[in-house]
Amino acid sequence: MCGNAGSAPAAEFGPSGPLRGSLVPPADKSISHRAALIAAMCEGTTTIVNYLDSDDTRATLRAVAALGADCPAAVTDTALPERFALEGVGLRGPIDEVSIDVGNAGTLIRLLPGWLAGCEGGTWTLDGDDSIRSRPVDRIADPLKAMGADIAVSDGGLPPIEVRGSGLVGIEYELPVASAQVKSCLLLAGLTAEGSTTVIEPVPTRDHTELMLSAAGASIETGPGRITVRGGVRLTLDEIEVPGDLSSAAFFITAASLIPGSRLRIEKVGINPTRTGLLSILTRMGAEITVEPTGSSAGEEIGTIEVRAAELQGTEVGAGEVPLAIDELPLVALAAVFARGSTRITGAAELRVKESDRIAGVARALGGLGARIEPTADGLVIEGTGRLDTGSVEAGGDHRIAMLGAVSGLLADGPVAVHGMEAAAVSYPGFSRDLEELRGDQ
Repeated sequence: MCGNAGSAPAAEFGPSGPLRGSLVPPADKSISHRAALIAAMCEGTTTIVNYLDSDDTRATLRAVAALGADCPAAVTDTALPERFALEGVGLRGPIDEVSIDVGNAGTLIRLLPGWLAGCEGGTWTLDGDDSIRSRPVDRIADPLKAMGADIAVSDGGLPPIEVRGSGLVGIEYELPVASAQVKSCLLLAGLTAEGSTTVIEPVPTRDHTELMLSAAGASIETGPGRITVRGGVRLTLDEIEVPGDLSSAAFFITAASLIPGSRLRIEKVGINPTRTGLLSILTRMGAEITVEPTGSSAGEEIGTIEVRAAELQGTEVGAGEVPLAIDELPLVALAAVFARGSTRITGAAELRVKESDRIAGVARALGGLGARIEPTADGLVIEGTGRLDTGSVEAGGDHRIAMLGAVSGLLADGPVAVHGMEAAAVSYPGFSRDLEELRGDQ
């Protein structure tokens, strides 16, 4: 596919020899968003260490600064410092009439309304780019309304969102679809609600919000499939160090598993069990992956991952595993191309409402390079052929499709041109640089 006239030139990625060396991946995007939001809800100053410097996470810093948090780093035009202070406004202290531009940050537009909904007397509008305006937010609006929130979304349950702060009452809510973002939104709303708020999950999802709220002093109780928060507790959080992002490291973990002779060491990376679904899936396929815990911060486990190339076998990925690997499923599809036999991914309809329709996007990207891949309503079916052709991939503004195209180029028979590679800056601004440092010569 051709890029649009006037767009940046395509980036080309060619076949690679073994990937060797060590990598410290960029800071975790999900945890960075939560660090800024929860620090803003705290009283006093929180020191944030290793915050991700990307388009999405800068949008969250700008949002909390617009709401009154004192954070000089939010307005800097230079690279974010390794550590910076953020002085919060407290649970009920945001500036009461602000328009928030979330850019392309889906986490921000789905979590922030949970906080604002219970701040009585304020009015806030949240909007973003064209991609955000296609992502459903009725999934947060409906349960917030059940808590007493005054919240309005556009036709079709899409952004922009208008929130008018009101008194909330805790509820028990069973998620119709497993979603860490919806769960997190309701837990934030529960902090300002009367009584207790309980979220029931059909399957476990990433638990970064619960861990960080607990570290900040919130009253959180967890049990099998249930998370309860009690309102009325003041939050304080002295410091949080954001670990490396496993979702970013996943591109290199997958490539190293597939390129013969590769051996990589991923250091200072988050190994929260609710985020390691890809490692479990690849290991089941035959990958040689070892994980060594090395520490923790605010409840988040941190460790070292070592990867060696191995021959893989196709597998089945079902709905129970999807939330633990939702951002890495495009890489499961890539691994499946080079595995023996067939691989089927089901229960992953959520991929259709990410930054792009990733089921269609992955099928189009890999299929355009000769993969035998078929999209289904809720997943993908891939036949292992052991090869990809030279060609091109259109990122379509989706950072993970852009990086998928780049890694595909390492494995293909010839160069792969990625149109829209600049989208990688949403989560991994230094991706191309790190890839060049790790890749071997053809």
